[in-house]
Amino acid sequence: MAALRRALGVRRMGHTGTLDPFASGLLVILVGRATRLAPFLVGLTKAYRGVITLGTTTNTDDPTGTVTGTSAIWQDLTRDDVENAMSGFLGPRQQRPPAFSAKKLGGQRAYRLARRGEDTNIPMQDVEVSSFTLTDLRGENVTFESLVSSGTYIRSLARDLGERLGCGAHLSQLRRTAVGPFSIDDALPVDEVRAEQVRPPLHAVAHLHAVPVGFDERESVRHGRAIATSGDVVGHVALVDGDELIAIAEADGDRLQPRVVLAQ
Repeated sequence: MAALRRALGVRRMGHTGTLDPFASGLLVILVGRATRLAPFLVGLTKAYRGVITLGTTTNTDDPTGTVTGTSAIWQDLTRDDVENAMSGFLGPRQQRPPAFSAKKLGGQRAYRLARRGEDTNIPMQDVEVSSFTLTDLRGENVTFESLVSSGTYIRSLARDLGERLGCGAHLSQLRRTAVGPFSIDDALPVDEVRAEQVRPPLHAVAHLHAVPVGFDERESVRHGRAIATSGDVVGHVALVDGDELIAIAEADGDRLQPRVVLAQ
């Protein structure tokens, strides 16, 4: 983030979801006033490519941790065994976050408790796995692609796959390839980002229904006043004037109430 601030000459910056230190890939960055749009992006689905290593468990469920167990059972597994186990994770389910995670327990981060050897009985959480596909199997290494709901831990998915196969496992490589409509194919390395390459705020909420506003409505929205709607709009919408994002509004009956106003 510091490098981006220097490159863009902007101090106000935020992101829509961190990556584990060992992972790589797409990080959606919001700049300036657009940082206020973060709440409308955090729930987007996320796509990943990675490698799960069977037969070895770690206390962090990734390669940065201490090995806690090994097993040679993976040598007897077939491709069908692995694919069938992976298919069992599809759909809505409950998942136990890793002990070394940023989840809060009693006001403290779980990873801090785990480092001190204290109990980290993190509650299960609801997640959804839309796809979990085996793309290659070489020895103990399972290469995969996945599409999951926001809040899903791929480390937990790897750990649980190992448990289901009876050999244990950890996530050894991970790369985020998409966040909602944003693809890594359109991303830039941090050291190549320039101010002219920053996209307009409207691009950040392209997944929201867009409602055009006229001059009078724009002035009302600028001052936080609700405007009329046809009544068939629900949830959050993007109020736009041409290619400019004026505000994010929430439908309330036959009115659209501005929640975040960007127009000045």
